[in-house]
Amino acid sequence: MRIVSDGKKGKSYLTPNDVATLLMVSPVTVRQWAQKGGLSALTTPGGHRRFLRHDVERFARERGIALQPPEGDSLRILIVDDDKQLAGYLVELFANREEAVSTQTAHDGFEAGAKVQTFQPHIMLLDLMMPGLDGFGVCRQMQEDPNTKAVRIIAMTGYHTTGNVQRILDAGAEICLPKPLPNDELLEAIGLSAGVMAPV
Repeated sequence: MRIVSDGKKGKSYLTPNDVATLLMVSPVTVRQWAQKGGLSALTTPGGHRRFLRHDVERFARERGIALQPPEGDSLRILIVDDDKQLAGYLVELFANREEAVSTQTAHDGFEAGAKVQTFQPHIMLLDLMMPGLDGFGVCRQMQEDPNTKAVRIIAMTGYHTTGNVQRILDAGAEICLPKPLPNDELLEAIGLSAGVMAPV
């Protein structure tokens, strides 16, 4: 990613293409947002738009847009499941990959809330049925907080009924997978290739 520095104040600016990569949209969409005033932009003497990263991050949070991890940064996945054996299996699954993936686990909704603040995941794999604060409650809280709204939530459950699926999608999850988890579908939902798998 190309960063443009103004040299005087030491600030780093992003080009429209950089912002498009971060937000996973086209540069044309970025320019439209800037033209409408939704996304703050500066204009160089040559007439080119430049963006401050914190403005882009705030824009993404306000609209619930997930940011692409910076180049060289690992994809952070928080696994939230009271089944410690399954959580451990998923940690191994992501550890044996070509892509850089960092994982942490939480075994109930309250622990998940704390881990979200410290780990700042890009993606949360969220079990629906947990003691105390269940997955539905976690998902609603994540969506209501501007600081966590952009975290992608992939739900998973052993009670894969039409009602449960619709309920968690309405709460803000992007997909709900059945247990036992289909690895290919899980990796595809996350955006990882299915080529390198953990030993079972």
